[in-house]
Amino acid sequence: MKQQSLKSWYKSGAPGVWMSAGSVSIAVIMTIGLLLLISVRGLGYFWPADLLQASYQIPGQAAHLIVGELVQDEEVTRVRLKSAGFPVPEQGPEFMTRDLIKVGNREVYGSDFSWVIGEWLTERSYPQDLVALERREWGNFYGYIVSLKESGKVIAEGQAAWPVLQERLARVNQLSSRLAQLEKKDISAINHGLEQLRLQTRKLELKGLLDATAQADIDAERAALEARYQALEGELLSLHTEFDRDSLVLREVGGEEKEVSLGKIVKALQPNSMSVFAKLGTYFHNLWSFLSDDPREANTEGGIFPAIFGTIMMTMLMAIIVTPFGVLAAVYLREYAKQNALTRIIRIAVNNLAGVPAIVYGVFGLGFFVYVLGGSLDRLFFPEALPAPTFGTPGLLWASLTLAILAVPVVIVATEEGLARIPRALREGSLALGATKSETLWKIVLPMATPAMMTGLILAVARAAGEVAPLMLVGVVKLAPALPVDGNYPYLHFDQKIMHLGFHIFDVGFQSPNVEAARPLVFATAMLLVLVIALLNISAVTLRNHLREKYKALDH
Repeated sequence: MKQQSLKSWYKSGAPGVWMSAGSVSIAVIMTIGLLLLISVRGLGYFWPADLLQASYQIPGQAAHLIVGELVQDEEVTRVRLKSAGFPVPEQGPEFMTRDLIKVGNREVYGSDFSWVIGEWLTERSYPQDLVALERREWGNFYGYIVSLKESGKVIAEGQAAWPVLQERLARVNQLSSRLAQLEKKDISAINHGLEQLRLQTRKLELKGLLDATAQADIDAERAALEARYQALEGELLSLHTEFDRDSLVLREVGGEEKEVSLGKIVKALQPNSMSVFAKLGTYFHNLWSFLSDDPREANTEGGIFPAIFGTIMMTMLMAIIVTPFGVLAAVYLREYAKQNALTRIIRIAVNNLAGVPAIVYGVFGLGFFVYVLGGSLDRLFFPEALPAPTFGTPGLLWASLTLAILAVPVVIVATEEGLARIPRALREGSLALGATKSETLWKIVLPMATPAMMTGLILAVARAAGEVAPLMLVGVVKLAPALPVDGNYPYLHFDQKIMHLGFHIFDVGFQSPNVEAARPLVFATAMLLVLVIALLNISAVTLRNHLREKYKALDH
């Protein structure tokens, strides 16, 4: 009886249902766990941590003070500690605590992070007047304020200098914004104009049209640009003088004093004296800076806005390119091509293209788009710039086209499936009412297939936005703080190199000289990449659902 009921249970398909449900549940749990890990590790980086001060005494050596942020602690065996070079005594407990402390002060200690034995840390305290400086270069500095100077003269000392320091830093940040505007916009526009004049001169020379009149016009324009540059250069020098006017003298716990120009300080905090609400405000400020600022210190500090912009811009260009090509190919295969052996071979080839490794597309993009197509464009339309390449070098356009080639099989397959699901009766009814085949296609068939097209686009965006390997060959670089969109004609520069969140993760995680400083940024950037892809997909899904509801009545 039991055996019979077990057989009937197997025949009912219940084991398959339970196995499928279990597999889906495991996948969902793993995905949620991964996202939680990335979120906790990434978002926790922006919280202003308290600064620990403690006495650290290695057995057999004199004690010394140590200050920094406690980043990580773990229990390790004595054998592992010995192999790591710690002078652990022969006798003692089997496990000991190892702490990772961000000590900053790179010019003093040579490294931002230090591993210490937790049991050797004594007299732990959190002094209220400890200062944490975030600098534009050389990482953080931790210490006590000695004095604040203006043009070399002391204007405040000790803790009394703290409110004055905050006022001076606000002034420095305003100057920094003005300097950035001058350098990135005004002076950049002048340099762009001078370069265009140089190319114009060379172009006229190649055509034999550079006469005295043309040369005089060019010289007049160049003189006007140089006059503007001279005026801006004077303002720039004045701002730099004001920028470096004030300085802060700090003393690290070892007794060494360090003078830091306020122009090199991003912000100063006393985290041990901050309330929870003050830390919360600083947390969101840090998060916004991460999203809106340019990277610093080999991408291990600062923000990632250029990478965000580059990822979104490249993905949107890819979507604009891939959608018409994929849809037209699918329409031809389904509506016009004869269903014979050749058509079946083409479909097999399209399906196989979806499984080609991404790096192969990168090599194809470099060889065909960059060297062949880009080089030909340079010879035909930009001879005055040669031998310097214009389009014959990796850039935004070639990266977008390479991703489009990579994603087009997905769009073709999804669109074909959508066209195949449209009832034949609708086509016949439209033709019976006098519509032509093209009118039926554009007014009946394609509108009803738009949800399937959007499905293909969603899958294409999800794959293309996370690709890294091909982009390393066709336009994505480690650092490109200048955006491909600016105020200089033609405003959108397809030939410019860009940054990408996926490549940024690879670079920071595996190429960074400061591994410990880069680790939290890897998690934060990975979380942001997931959010960007999710937002792009949600937008496409919302549009697809709207179109599906719009044309649902035609199905009945």
